[in-house]
Amino acid sequence: MSTMTTTSAAPIRIGLVGAGPWGHLFTGPMLADSPDATFVGVWARRREAAADLAAVHDVEAFADLDELIDACDGLTFSLPPDVQADLAARAAAKGKAVLLDKPVGLHTAQAEELAAALDAAGVVSQVILTNRYYDSMRAFLAAAQGFDSYGGRASFFGNGCVPGTYFATPWRLEQGGLLDLGPHVLDGLDAALGHIEEIRATGDPQRIVLLECRHAGGRISQAALSATSNQHGGLAVEVHGLDGRHRFDAAAFSEAEMVAEVRTAQRRIVAEFAQCIRTGTRHELDIHRGVHLQRLIDAAAAQLAR
Repeated sequence: MSTMTTTSAAPIRIGLVGAGPWGHLFTGPMLADSPDATFVGVWARRREAAADLAAVHDVEAFADLDELIDACDGLTFSLPPDVQADLAARAAAKGKAVLLDKPVGLHTAQAEELAAALDAAGVVSQVILTNRYYDSMRAFLAAAQGFDSYGGRASFFGNGCVPGTYFATPWRLEQGGLLDLGPHVLDGLDAALGHIEEIRATGDPQRIVLLECRHAGGRISQAALSATSNQHGGLAVEVHGLDGRHRFDAAAFSEAEMVAEVRTAQRRIVAEFAQCIRTGTRHELDIHRGVHLQRLIDAAAAQLAR
């Protein structure tokens, strides 16, 4: 899906499960501002956290998760990956579509178990790989896919694993940058250069990780990522060929450009999720995309642990 698909159809009823940093910064505003969604309400393990976030958007704070699930067509999440996996399966068992944060599990077995649960329930799934919903990323991928490339490279530097920063949640501090930023990096390379078939890794997830990937058709790529860097960062992906290169670089956005891209992404995520729910169609970035990325991350992590 490559275009914004808002329609005149009735909005889809969506609830937010969890009240973590991403829910405050991105997911809550995304639901509140979307013409394709009715923001039903928030549930969180800590009732005061749910109440605080719900009050910002003038929606209901649910005391019972099943009551929120029953009131919705779909659910989205602001939770640690393992908790998200459990509760997304619970929502799917009730026939509800799920809009998932990345990563879709702490490890491959958990991601595969969630995928099996969603497949068995026959529900729509979609993963919020934020960069993939930007206009500039979609233009880059369109150019890359029509370009005779022989390889590429990517990078992502951020501070989500620096203690005391906004996104320094326990799972990020424990797992490090590979699990946090790896989905963005590997998804960008895979989409631009073809299916990643092999991966090699070196480094330290708490500092910096270097990756080398071999893609279907023989293309190769390299990547560097760190979530313990206080430099201004973001995802960068570029592809190279005899005729030059194409590049996407979120770190090069001006503040105004970043705001515009984020707002576009927020509206597009919900519009496409709503369209998939209405039509029963599969999204390109569904749970199986998340599982593919998780397998690559686990393969890299196993090499780092040697």
